[in-house]
Amino acid sequence: MATVTLGDEVLSRLREWEVETVFGYAGDGINGLLAAWGRADDRPQFVQARHEEMAAFEAVGYAKFTGRLGVCAATSGPGAVHLLNGLYDAKLDHVPVVALVGQTNRSAMGGAYQQEIDLLSVFKDVASDYVQMVSVPEQLPNVLDRAIRTALSRRAPTAVIIPADVQELEYVAPAHEFKMVPSSLGFHRPRTAPDDDAVARAAEVLNAGERVAILVGQGARGAAAEIEQVADLLGAGVAKALLGKDVISDELDWVTGSIGLLGTRPSYEMMMGCDTLLTVGSSFPYTQFLPQFGQARGVQIDIDASMIGMRYPYEVNLVGDAATTLRALVPHLRATPDRYWREGIEADVRRWWQTMAMQAELDADPINPMRLFAELSTRLPDDAIVTADSGSAANWYARQLRFRGRIRGSLSGTLATMGPGVPYGIGAKFGCPDRPVIVFAGDGAMQMNGLAELITAAHYHQQWADPRLVVAVLHNNDLNQVTWEMRAMAGAPKFTESQTLPDVDYAAAAAAFGLASIEVTTSEQIGPAWDQALSADRPVLLDVRCDPNVPPIPPHATTDQMKAAAAALLHGDEDRWGVLAQGVKTKLQEFLPHRG
Repeated sequence: MATVTLGDEVLSRLREWEVETVFGYAGDGINGLLAAWGRADDRPQFVQARHEEMAAFEAVGYAKFTGRLGVCAATSGPGAVHLLNGLYDAKLDHVPVVALVGQTNRSAMGGAYQQEIDLLSVFKDVASDYVQMVSVPEQLPNVLDRAIRTALSRRAPTAVIIPADVQELEYVAPAHEFKMVPSSLGFHRPRTAPDDDAVARAAEVLNAGERVAILVGQGARGAAAEIEQVADLLGAGVAKALLGKDVISDELDWVTGSIGLLGTRPSYEMMMGCDTLLTVGSSFPYTQFLPQFGQARGVQIDIDASMIGMRYPYEVNLVGDAATTLRALVPHLRATPDRYWREGIEADVRRWWQTMAMQAELDADPINPMRLFAELSTRLPDDAIVTADSGSAANWYARQLRFRGRIRGSLSGTLATMGPGVPYGIGAKFGCPDRPVIVFAGDGAMQMNGLAELITAAHYHQQWADPRLVVAVLHNNDLNQVTWEMRAMAGAPKFTESQTLPDVDYAAAAAAFGLASIEVTTSEQIGPAWDQALSADRPVLLDVRCDPNVPPIPPHATTDQMKAAAAALLHGDEDRWGVLAQGVKTKLQEFLPHRG
């Protein structure tokens, strides 16, 4: 009978936890695991990314869009270090991911050996909820099970470090004896509800309000029906934190859309005018976009007690599952007879979407990037998954796309790191292979790592039941978001040496990898390009030539920000005339007559 190694048991245990996919990259620090994968007939499937950071991002995307555990694997030393950015993305966005990491042999540890790093110290912050090294086989079940359960229960990344020689040892289960730690499988998430007194106090605050605003985040996912019921009773409007964009449909007349720097005018004006704030499942950090302190009474609902009572001086803080807590709250709420506040919000929302349509129709040189998003919005399949990279793509994702029904979407919300757009999309395709995925990425993110990860899409796409993975590149040869931030926040003109990117033929690169590609150089080509991409039988890259001078002006931009941007332009910004022309045209749309 063949010897069962610890590496074999790792994969067996993952299968028992119903892990189907591990995103990783090879190295001799995990040779024992890789050999076990060969003996296990690639179960769970090892998905080879082009870089360990991309493997971690793919695990994050997989977890975000499936609600299941994401798993990534990397070798010791540099491979382990490369995982960190993706794992920090998981930590800050509260996503369950387990990292399996190799280490040098135990006999070499402490000897300044090749690729030897103190990995427990390296991972103690990013995997602060649980990080442990397996030193003997009997330790494995408890360590791996705890890492998985901790990741799932705390919605956080955890790490299991396994020295290379330990991976090849014969597996021995923990015995029924002193200083052995047995373990068992399984995890059933509780439905946490607050006590009745707390619910009654929260209802008193909400019932007393005449102008109620609701803010929802990703923690409210799965509670759309309850949010709608509470909003209707209170005559409230609902704003969405960026990670909660897919929580409730944008087709509801009283949903004001995103909030914050990338948010909408209706969200901003609702927050500035409300007298009561109900926050559900969100730790939205920018308090300047919430009501003035003392202006509004507040209630917060969150399942995580460590995140409760933050961001705003709430009167009542309810720890509980969003849907369960809202259902407990509903019988205590009184229907608001006066609908003037709700009707005002609905009027603002109608005008806002008209403004967005008008701005998207503006001419640019060559293409207005808002048009790219607006043309997709009406074409989005009902089961689409959308990812956006950090940068100017996030602005248009937040404001121009109208989500409905089962449409899902996400980005790097809190870390706001560059580069996760394409690997998020790949992770989504492995987790939901029967759903179409659309990725928006700037050319900076594509040059950073997106181009390489197209190779991964080309390598695996034939496995996906629905082959549609569309990557739309905002090709403007500029690190556009930072350019605009320099102008508006630092009062500095564009620093060409930092901001201007090399011109790359993204369509040709995608074609070289065996993917379909479409060059889009005029506005008239956008709609047909989306139609072609969304009916393709393989992943498609859209190389869209966008105008970098179309401004992502917040509808609530401050006077100081506008003065700073004007000063930057006057101090020699190379794009000043194009910026001024596009900026004036774009802002003017908010004040021109609208339909109705």
